Amino acid sequence: MRDRAIIEVIYATGLRRLEIVNLKLFDLQLDRGLIVVRQGKRKKDRYVPIGERTAAWLKKYIAEARPQLALEPDDLTVFLTAEGEPFSRDHLTWTVRQHIVAAKTGKVGACHLFRHCMATHMHENGADIRFIQQILGHEDIKTTQIYTHVALRALQQVYAATHPTAFIEKERTPQSSNGNHGEAQTAITDVLTAIDREATEDDEG
Repeated sequence: MRDRAIIEVIYATGLRRLEIVNLKLFDLQLDRGLIVVRQGKRKKDRYVPIGERTAAWLKKYIAEARPQLALEPDDLTVFLTAEGEPFSRDHLTWTVRQHIVAAKTGKVGACHLFRHCMATHMHENGADIRFIQQILGHEDIKTTQIYTHVALRALQQVYAATHPTAFIEKERTPQSSNGNHGEAQTAITDVLTAIDREATEDDEG
């Protein structure tokens, strides 16, 4: 349940590892659909929106799982290890990577993979690059523009797969118009499904 909540938050918000590690309970404004990132990169605070599904998983984790992990005195860190301590960045990376490996998606990475997918999917679905910049906490818009390039590559792939004049001799089966977005979304779904399956097996065991 904790791991599912962690991955939901990373994919929903694109928070950096250290920002996830440093989250406190009072930073969660779940009824407003917001998370406050305090002292992010370059010591700047920002508000990041979250959706209903992510808020639901956070509430479930906080109500049912976190009380079993927390030790006194409780410093109100949101995500705690089995030892009741805040995660280190390396431990968080290891935890997320284990689920990606278990899901057998063929994808390589950990926390940043979900941060990257979040920004790419939002841009492909029409989000202005300036809003993505604000959510990710990028100071320079040039850092965020990588997702414009990713979206253009996906557009080129769709064009090549579907337009009659894309090639001189076109003898290929048109591919799904979802491009990289569909593959990445399927990979994320596989990871979340694998986590649910592991949780069910743990309960049954």
